[in-house]
Amino acid sequence: MSTEHDEPHASSPTDHLLQELQLYGYRPFEDEPNPRPLPEADRITGAIADIFDALIATLQDTLLEPDLSDLLWSTVHLFHRAAGRISGTLDDNEQGQRRSQQEQDGSEVRSVELERLIAEGQSLVERRDAFELMRDEAADAFERHTGSAWRPRTGSMVNHRHLTAALIDSRDFLAARRRSETEVVMPAGPKIAFSGGDTVDHKLIWTKLDQVHAKHPDMVLLHGGSPKGAERIAACWADARKVPQVAFKPDWTRHAKAAPFKRNDQMLSVMPIGVIIFPGTGIQDNLADKARKLGVPVYRFGVGGA
Repeated sequence: MSTEHDEPHASSPTDHLLQELQLYGYRPFEDEPNPRPLPEADRITGAIADIFDALIATLQDTLLEPDLSDLLWSTVHLFHRAAGRISGTLDDNEQGQRRSQQEQDGSEVRSVELERLIAEGQSLVERRDAFELMRDEAADAFERHTGSAWRPRTGSMVNHRHLTAALIDSRDFLAARRRSETEVVMPAGPKIAFSGGDTVDHKLIWTKLDQVHAKHPDMVLLHGGSPKGAERIAACWADARKVPQVAFKPDWTRHAKAAPFKRNDQMLSVMPIGVIIFPGTGIQDNLADKARKLGVPVYRFGVGGA
């Protein structure tokens, strides 16, 4: 029989667990693998379409319509940033695995810790890939509604979904991740370098690139990432033809006035099988001269060319 002097009973671990489940549902702790599935691809596609349709239907033909394009760009950027944030966490996980590898001493504690880090890394890869899928679906919706391809204002837009997540041990995980980053940043296939100035002959540029593409269907286009002129036209061509492209933007902060010429060196270090030059400045001439010295064929078009 209880009395007023009895101390209250502490909640048992089972009672605490049941209360957590009632309040929040199941969720893994930080040191546990998460067994919940990723959202299905068709549901992601439908959700992204609904988001864009809702924004457009709400703002179109209103005072806020001039802001619609920026809002749609920011919607894509939301998923792009989420994928980037998880990639940063994946970097931390990689460092943790390296430390854990060095600390292995045959004990169960060390072994379990490494297994946890591997499982966490695999989960991060899957989450990153899911957000990249959302970003890509949103980018497609942005292009459909605005007529312009979505591009991040800084950094790269890469996709890792074609890479396997079937990783066995920590060293395999890290080696596969290094390979995946290299393959994504520089896709396989013959490289074609492209450079031009303020040329705006869309038809000629598309025609010449189509000719090269017909000869090399698995080509990768390298260009300087200029937001205008010939390189912008070439980037739009690559978007339309679904050709992988790598933008070698000048690093003005690091190299100052020498940045475009250093960029040319970087582009040629990938060893393209050919260089396409449209009229421009000494930057294009520099790229052509360096390519010839390396034995790389140079094709000039436009003024003074074919």
